[in-house]
Amino acid sequence: MLELYHNDMSTCAQKVRLTLAEKGLEWEGHHMNLRKGDTRTPEYIKMNPGAVVPTLIDNGTIICESTVIMEYLEDAYPEPSQHPKDPVERARMRGWLKQLDEGLHAAVGTISGSVAFRYQTMAGRTEAEVIEHINLIPEPERRDRTMENNLKGVESSYFTPAIKRWDKLFSDMEVALGGNTWLTGEEYSLADIAYTPYLTRMDHLKFMGLFDQRSQILDWYGRVKARPNYAGISDWINDKYIPLMAEKGDEAWPRIKEILAA
Repeated sequence: MLELYHNDMSTCAQKVRLTLAEKGLEWEGHHMNLRKGDTRTPEYIKMNPGAVVPTLIDNGTIICESTVIMEYLEDAYPEPSQHPKDPVERARMRGWLKQLDEGLHAAVGTISGSVAFRYQTMAGRTEAEVIEHINLIPEPERRDRTMENNLKGVESSYFTPAIKRWDKLFSDMEVALGGNTWLTGEEYSLADIAYTPYLTRMDHLKFMGLFDQRSQILDWYGRVKARPNYAGISDWINDKYIPLMAEKGDEAWPRIKEILAA
């Protein structure tokens, strides 16, 4: 039996649950409360040194990092395949995944944290306790970024570059989808799985104004939400998050429009 250490609303965990659902694989879940710091305990860090979710265990073998886990599942359980048959389309798929791992995921973490999740981290904690909680993050760059995002919100120095990076990505995505059903062509792949949680996150934050002139993305988003494997997201929606994300997203939207218009 596959075991998955995950969180309900984590975009990285969502990617892996979508992959598991697309392949029809059964798994045993261990839900981690990120606000409480479940991933920052010595026991969990021994298993996942990055102190993040998800972590997959398959017959005693530990696999970390969402993209690596997705590729592992494709190799270990190849049917149905989420790798395009055409080598050019497969290269495109890897290009989309590479961008996420080289900064796009961190950027959406900045956006989500600065806009909404900082309020969950701060709830019931003094500033000193917030700092102590964040200092448990083992990776220095992520720790510094999380600290500033939590303490400064949308005025964090990380926020404007994060919004601009995703806006550029959405422009590229709109072009890629022109005339294609899926991101790499006509085959649904790990690329589509990987980006589905991030469109969902923009939706939950009420940032769909980003797609007013990007109809190809909106059509694609409708297609991925209609697939049965979207249950890997929809079955795990935490209703405690949604009102906060919508409220704080609405408050932040005018600032985002200013940034993108500048």
